[in-house]
Amino acid sequence: MKRTDAPIGVFDSGLGGLTVLNEIMALLPDENTIYLGDTARVPYGIRSPEVIIRWSFESAMFLLSREIKVLVIACNTASATSLDLLRQRMPVPVLGVIEPGAKAAIRATRTGRIGVIGTETTIKSNAYADVINSLNPDLKVFSLPCPLFVPLVEEGWVDNEVARLTAEKYLKALVKEKIDTLVLGCTHYPLLRETIAQVMGGGVSLIDSARETSLELKKLLEEKALLNEPSSIDASREFFVTDSPAKFKALGSRFLYDRAHYIKEVELMEVWDETRWKKK
Repeated sequence: MKRTDAPIGVFDSGLGGLTVLNEIMALLPDENTIYLGDTARVPYGIRSPEVIIRWSFESAMFLLSREIKVLVIACNTASATSLDLLRQRMPVPVLGVIEPGAKAAIRATRTGRIGVIGTETTIKSNAYADVINSLNPDLKVFSLPCPLFVPLVEEGWVDNEVARLTAEKYLKALVKEKIDTLVLGCTHYPLLRETIAQVMGGGVSLIDSARETSLELKKLLEEKALLNEPSSIDASREFFVTDSPAKFKALGSRFLYDRAHYIKEVELMEVWDETRWKKK
C-alpha cells in the first residue's frame, strides 16, 4: 500500500507535459510531484512504436525508483503506444491523456465533425478516433499529423511568422472539412493555441486534454484512497531532464511561471528487456 504523501510521477518526451503538470498542480496543490522530461530524445512522434515503448518504460522505471504512487503519461505519443503495456506491467496505477481528451471533444462538438492533430505516430495509431468512435460511432473524425509543431515549441517559436505559416500550411485541410472541434493531440500544442485559433477561426473549440487528465487523476486518487492530506508545508516539486536543464527551465517558465523548485539532468537506465516487457 503506497503512502498518500508519495509523489505523483509524470513523464513526457520534453517540456510539453508541463501543460498537464500545471493542471495537476492547480487542481491538486497538496500533491507532491516528480516530472521527467526526456529532452535528449525529443521528439517522440517521429519514432517507431517499438522505440517509443522502450523509452516509455525507461522513463516509467526511473519514476518508480522515486517511489511514486501513480504514473501519468503526459505525452500523447507515449499514451497511444505504451499505455496498455505500462498498465499491465507497472505496480502503480497508470493514466494517459488520450481518453480524457477524446471525451472532452465529444462533449464540445455541436456538428459532430471533430479534428485531431498530433505527431505522426499518434495519428497513425488512430488512438483518438478509436476512442471517440467507440463512444459515439456517429461522429466524424478527421486526423492530421503536424510534426513540425513540437520542434517549434521546443525552440520557443510559438507566436512568430514561422509558427503562423506552418499552422496555415498544416491546418488548411481541416478548415475545409468544416470541423467545429479540434483536439490538440500533443501536450506541446497548447503553447501554439493562439496561433492555431487564429488559423482555425472563432467557431472552432480547441480541446486541451491537460485539464481533463487532471480531473481523471483526482478521481483515480479518490477511488484508490491515495489523496494526500492538506498540509502547512508546501508540496514538493521535482523536475528531471535527460538534457539541457537550463533550456528546460527557460522554456518551462511559459508553463509553470518559475515554480520549478529543483531541476536536475539524469541519464535513464537501459531497462528494456523484451523477454520481460513484451506484450503477451
